[in-house]
Parts: sequence; C-alpha cells; structure tokens
Amino acid sequence: MELSERKKKILKAVVESYVETAEPVGSKTIAATAGLGVSSATIRNELAELTNMGYLEQPHTSAGRVPSPKGYRIYVNELMAQHTLSMKETSRINKALNSKVQQMDVLLNEAGEVISDLTSYPAYAVAAPAAPLTIKRFDLIYVDAATVIAVAMLSNSSVKNRLMHFPEGIEESFGKKLGTVFNANFTGIPENEITAELIAAAERVTGDTSGAAAALAGFALNALAGATPVRPSVTGASHLLGHPEFKDVDKAQKLLTYLAENEELVAPPAAGDAEIRILIGPENVAKELQDSSVVMATYDLGNDMKGMIGVVGPTRMDYAKVAAHLSYVVRGLRELAAGGKLPLMPPDLLPPPREEPRSLPQEERKEE
Repeated sequence: MELSERKKKILKAVVESYVETAEPVGSKTIAATAGLGVSSATIRNELAELTNMGYLEQPHTSAGRVPSPKGYRIYVNELMAQHTLSMKETSRINKALNSKVQQMDVLLNEAGEVISDLTSYPAYAVAAPAAPLTIKRFDLIYVDAATVIAVAMLSNSSVKNRLMHFPEGIEESFGKKLGTVFNANFTGIPENEITAELIAAAERVTGDTSGAAAALAGFALNALAGATPVRPSVTGASHLLGHPEFKDVDKAQKLLTYLAENEELVAPPAAGDAEIRILIGPENVAKELQDSSVVMATYDLGNDMKGMIGVVGPTRMDYAKVAAHLSYVVRGLRELAAGGKLPLMPPDLLPPPREEPRSLPQEERKEE
C-alpha cells in the first residue's frame, strides 16, 4: 500500500525527532513541528495506521512511536533531505587528509578519525583488493643444484620472492619444467583454488619426488595471503557508549569486537554497487549488526585496490549527515589517490565576495 503524503510527512517527522532526542515521539510533538494543520487526534490515527503497516513501533502502550527498520528504509530512500556540509567541516576534512598523504595506512586511519569525530559514531577504514589477488607469472632463477630463487608477480603488480633450498639437489632442466607447469596451472587463480589436488597433479606431471612442487605452492600461498590486509582500522569506539542504545557495555563491546576482527564487513562490494550503501538493522546479515546500521562508502586507490570507509551506529542514526560526510571524504581520497591535493577551503564553499557600498553621485547625496 502506497503511503499518502500526510503519512510520509508524519513518518519523516517521527524519524527526525527520534534521531535528535532518542525519545519516543507523540502526536503533540508532531502537531507542533510538522506543520500539517490537522488535529492531534488525526495525527494519532495516522500514527496507529503507520504502526499497523510496520513503519513505526510502539515500545509501550502509553508511549509514543519510534521508527522500525522498515520505516528507516523508506525514510532513507524517499524522505531524507540532503545534508549540506559547513565550510568548517569541509576545511577540517581537507586539512586532516592532506596532512598524512604520504602513508596510505595512516591516511585511512586519519580519514576514519575525522569521520568519527564529525558524526559521533565509530568509523572503520580499510584498503583491500578490488578483486581476489592472483599470481600473473612465476620465475625460477637457478642458482646452483641446491638453491633456487622463486619470483612471483601478483595481479596488483607487486613482486614477491623467496630463496629456496633443496639439500638433495635438483637439475636446472627440472626447475624450468616446474616453472612451466606452475605458469600454466597456478596463475590467474585465487588463493583458495591452490588445493592439495592441484599440487599433487603438478607433482605427477613433473615427476617430482623432491618436494619442490609443494614448496613452490607454499610460496605462492604465502605470497597471496601476505598481500591481503585482514583487519580494518576502527576509530571512535568510545562514541558508541554515548548513545542510549549502547549503554550496555557488553553489547557495545561485542559490536566493537566484530568491527575490529571480522573480514566480511570490509569485503570489497560487488561490481555495480552504489558508492554509498546504507544497511539498516536486519538488512545486515551478521547477527552482531542486526540492531545497528552501517553506512559505507568505497573508492578506487589504483593498482586494482579499493578503499572502504564506513560508520556504524544505532538504527537511530542521522543518515543524511553521515552519508554527506562519507561522500565528501571519498571525493577527497579519490583526489589524493590520483596524486592531487585538497584545498584547505573548497572553492565552491567559499563565501561570496563582499560588494563594496556604492558611492552616490554628489547630486543624489544633496537630494537625500
């Protein structure tokens, strides 16, 4: 059933009042703030219908209403006004990002800190491959019968190498054959496809009895695993305790532990995903997040790497404000990744030049 314009205005008023106060919203508050021009009784009837439709919830019989996840979703999709950042906010973001531009890990942490401070929610940031890393090419450099240098070029253009020792010795011709087999079968596949069966097949094809194929496969697995970051940087954890939904320290601790240790939250989004994504309550797959909301943004870092920065908080979140801050930070990070530098005061947000008072001609002054 499609919501009437009046119901939408009432739902919008409930969400925005609840975000600001964390208190259930009653008909008198809506009558005073929404400018609907109808009685409190009419508003009460509309609130009851919105509750029956699943957009609002009533914590207690005599209490006002609070938004449900379904209500937040329609608010985010249809009713939320765009939040405009102030000059002070944009200048602070630009200054923070410019100051640490040389070190990507420090830059991401700085971006998370400034987002957390500006939104009053915990933030996380991470850099991850846009797609699973693979090995593009193997080279085996024969040193002597007992020593080989293994070299692997990865899909992100980084290079890994290892000095490998074989006490029983291997022939140079065998090393070339092993390299050929690995370039044919172990390149272009992610870490989880380098299986025991694949290694055994390489041993059969090359007639390997020295353990060289298994050793080279172990090098490949370590090269791929070591090139992938596994934990995000989480900042502003203490902000969580400032929200009434997380006064329970155990509840807050479980959420923060999940943020710091779980790889699923920071997995790169699928191709075609929107730059800003908002997941509300039960829309999150992980049970640790089903009482919370996550707003995340992604951006390209070059070299087949993606960055991700997100904010986590109660479903009673100021979605417009958080999305605006994340969007602006992502624009800045893209600029920095491309080798640019951010102005301390964005030109499009500078105040207009003052007009000098016009001097009146002598005749006009006399007439006045």
